[in-house]
Amino acid sequence: MATTTANPKDLAPAKGSKMKKMIIIAIGAIVLLGAYFMLGKQAAHGPAKPAPEPPPVFFTFDSLTVNLQSDDGSMHYLRTGLTLKLKDEKVHATVTEHMPEVRSHVLLLLSGKKKLAEELRSTVDAAASTTEKPVHVEEVLFTEFVVQ
Repeated sequence: MATTTANPKDLAPAKGSKMKKMIIIAIGAIVLLGAYFMLGKQAAHGPAKPAPEPPPVFFTFDSLTVNLQSDDGSMHYLRTGLTLKLKDEKVHATVTEHMPEVRSHVLLLLSGKKKLAEELRSTVDAAASTTEKPVHVEEVLFTEFVVQ
């Protein structure tokens, strides 16, 4: 009968392979923990909020005075102050560039109030707009309106 003696080194697993398994498990655990914390932070913060809209820019006209002739032939005058609510500084600069034309058109329109504000808005848009730089006045605000 033959006996074989096993070498004790052959029975025990190699230390190198144990070390490789431990390193792989450790790396896997680190990756999983990192993913868990990254997803947790994103869920806690929620979706990104959109940037707040910049505040409007206001353009104030100098007082405007217009002679009005009534039906009975008597003369009256209207003095008004206007402020335009604009989207941004670029539109403000464009309106300023076209101010003589804008002022002339506004003076021609002054005769009523409610319809006047809408007509003033569209008149300023048309007078100050160019094909490269369109102007859009959001609202016309009367700051002074005197008829005598």
